[in-house]
Amino acid sequence: MYDLASKCSVLLAKDFVHNAFTVILNEETRNSRSLYVEMNQTVISIYPRLKISKMYNFSFTEENCQILDQSLENSTMNSRRGTNKIEISDHKGVSVSCDFQYDLCTVILAGWYHGVSAGLFGTNDNEAGNEWMVPNGSLTDNMQEFTHSWQVNKCSLVPKKEKPCPITAKQNICKVFFEEPHSLLR
Repeated sequence: MYDLASKCSVLLAKDFVHNAFTVILNEETRNSRSLYVEMNQTVISIYPRLKISKMYNFSFTEENCQILDQSLENSTMNSRRGTNKIEISDHKGVSVSCDFQYDLCTVILAGWYHGVSAGLFGTNDNEAGNEWMVPNGSLTDNMQEFTHSWQVNKCSLVPKKEKPCPITAKQNICKVFFEEPHSLLR
């Protein structure tokens, strides 16, 4: 366990073999954080302090692409929302849950993901000696180097001004892919 002092968005865990899931801790404005979870063409942004979540599904056609606040029908993902908790899981054994009351989120990976994921949560291969692996495959024992290596964006001390949200489906898709702070394509 360690304290993450970084003011940047960081990759917590990602399946680097099958690209089945990605979990990113995003640094938001005003010292708030959000959790970005991607699995099965679906993105869930969880804002624990605000006690809200937003769900996007990119497998729909453009005309139907929208933010989904409820469970997805015909999806390979399960989501359950309680008063103070949200749980998301898929049929392959990735489970993410956030308890809003305690500001605590957990990520659980099934055995299928043994040794195929990496990030700040380690390598998930039961080898204590390689938990502090950086993206290029080398090891470090320096906390600052380790956390810095898993940053997914360039940090800025001046928050960027947000543009108004577009209203058409095509503009919304572009916004999610290229303008949202959690997007890997930004």
